[in-house]
Amino acid sequence: MSAHGGELAGERAPEVAARLRLHGQPVAGAGDRRLDAEPARETVFEIRDVAVHYGSSQALGWTTLDIHRHEVTAVIGPSGCGKSTFLRSLNRMNDTIPNFRLEGEVLYRGHDLYAPATNRVEVRRRIGMVFQKPNPFPKSIYDNVAWAPRNLGMRAGLDERVERALRHAALWDEVKDRLKQSALGLSGGQQQRLCIARAIAIEPDVLLLDEPASALDPIATASIEELMHTLKHRYTLVIVTHNMQQAARVADRTAFFALDLSGSQRVGTLIEYAPTRTLFTNPSDPRTRDYITGQFG
Repeated sequence: MSAHGGELAGERAPEVAARLRLHGQPVAGAGDRRLDAEPARETVFEIRDVAVHYGSSQALGWTTLDIHRHEVTAVIGPSGCGKSTFLRSLNRMNDTIPNFRLEGEVLYRGHDLYAPATNRVEVRRRIGMVFQKPNPFPKSIYDNVAWAPRNLGMRAGLDERVERALRHAALWDEVKDRLKQSALGLSGGQQQRLCIARAIAIEPDVLLLDEPASALDPIATASIEELMHTLKHRYTLVIVTHNMQQAARVADRTAFFALDLSGSQRVGTLIEYAPTRTLFTNPSDPRTRDYITGQFG
């Protein structure tokens, strides 16, 4: 693992990125404009030869790809192929798992997330996460959204912050008259949007979503997908989904993972990463074609 980069602390993502340096060059922040003639997307994550092990078992093979600002990147593939392991590696959520070990580099705006001095709490503040099953706290709607800002000392303008997060999660109009009521009284789709509001209340740079609509009905799923289209203008989104149609509807780029069975272990492997339309209509690897046409998985 590389160890360049110092501690993440205190500032918002655009501010810290403007101060970080990689090989002597400024790292572009969220508010910077590219001066290049080519209208390329700003890179948020550079994943370089990443492999994940749990003890003696390898869960994820050597993975290399870039994730770009203000895009939705979908991660698809059959069960057990390392999709969630990959996603959780982007904000160090795997660190709590016994015997977890990561090789390679996960660079966030040029900063090595696995450098020894990196503050894991600060990483998770900048890179928020929403899980498969809605998990609101047994508190009021207001207190759910206000929980992280309060704990991080972001108490100034708290009412405005809560309202802003609920508006961005497309939930404000539905709950504005019952903010003091229990969040557990919301529908499943509303609870998931509340969890999104809770994640964005501290104004992260990136939002990771691990199958956020898998437990929801089709109407609630459509609301979450519509919300993702809106949120990508403010955040960079990475979503794991088993639903290929969902990936086709919401993602700008799609990564297809599958199990590599050539060795003694079944290892999750990145097979193909491409613009979503290209991956679904003209895949370059026959394994991708077989998966999206239902031949396996």
